[in-house]
Amino acid sequence: MNRAALFDVDGTLTDTNHLHVTAWWEALRQGGHQVPMHAIHRAVGLPGEDLLDHLLGEDRDHTGDDRMSAAHDTLYATYFDRLPALDASADLLRTLAGAGWKVLLVTSAKDSELGALRRAIDADDAITGTATSDDVEKGKPAPDPLLHALEMVQVPPGRAVFVGDTVWDMRAAVRAGVAGVALLCGGIPRGDLEEAGAAAVYRDPADLLARLGDSPFSRVPAA
Repeated sequence: MNRAALFDVDGTLTDTNHLHVTAWWEALRQGGHQVPMHAIHRAVGLPGEDLLDHLLGEDRDHTGDDRMSAAHDTLYATYFDRLPALDASADLLRTLAGAGWKVLLVTSAKDSELGALRRAIDADDAITGTATSDDVEKGKPAPDPLLHALEMVQVPPGRAVFVGDTVWDMRAAVRAGVAGVALLCGGIPRGDLEEAGAAAVYRDPADLLARLGDSPFSRVPAA
């Protein structure tokens, strides 16, 4: 039977969360909103529309949303040629793929952004496919993106592990019935990740790779 290793990208495989924070802070400022960066950081990982609702409230004037989202995308795109992968990200994906896992990226990133992220990770040979919030009706923390990814490779939730860095990731894993592994490199505290349902917490991809043998990945048999 197949096994699926699902990975968030921003903050999990690439050191990009704070670039998003800066881009959203400026986009919100241009839209006339002063939002603290720490609040934006906690919202990173949500799809753009949901992020704006989370930060500004759902009962508001939405007429400026498209302009703010476009401003974020334009600002973030200036980093595309130098997005940094986290240490051992590619090695982690290749190790899992070599052990027979189907490796899928599950992200809110749009196509052009995802292309830049994949170039930064530089492990396309290990990646089976991708699932984005555009593929489903609701993005994380809804389980839809994870379930869509699993459907792509015909793997049941009990034979999958999802690695992410935000509470939204962990909540999505719980709702999908998938074991959630959290990484601290996205900047979210351990306690918040555990409260959101993380089955295990590691420092970063390199730490997870070094401890793969006693991680939740080791609890899913090859057959």
